[in-house]
Amino acid sequence: MKLTNPESIQESEKEFIDTINAELDWDVIEQMLLDKHNFEVQDDIEYKDGNLIVYNNEIAYKFDFQIKVPLSVIFNRVGKCLSMSTTREEEAPKNTEDLEMQDASTTQTPSGEPDKNNVEEIAVEIADLISEINNNA
Repeated sequence: MKLTNPESIQESEKEFIDTINAELDWDVIEQMLLDKHNFEVQDDIEYKDGNLIVYNNEIAYKFDFQIKVPLSVIFNRVGKCLSMSTTREEEAPKNTEDLEMQDASTTQTPSGEPDKNNVEEIAVEIADLISEINNNA
């Protein structure tokens, strides 16, 4: 025997979740993203879903969002990753020390081809970073 209409319960739960979502402090969330993952949100954060869950034997709220973050990858002419950052590097290196470091790390295999192991390492690092971002979003 039903005590109430299930659609009414679901609608009320959705309104409750939407109310909590509307009250989230995005300045704090963005600061946490910067502190923990070292990236800033570039565009609007897209709300995907929210729900009431049990987490570590405690009632909690789970909200899923989709976010865009910048990704800067610096690699040399043979494909070796020199730097990877989720903070956008708008400017090229200004001092000659940076340029000398880049030139010194630019080596090729005896055949003149880029080192395939380095290219594979870069691809794995990028994939790991993207996966981490998506899993933590």
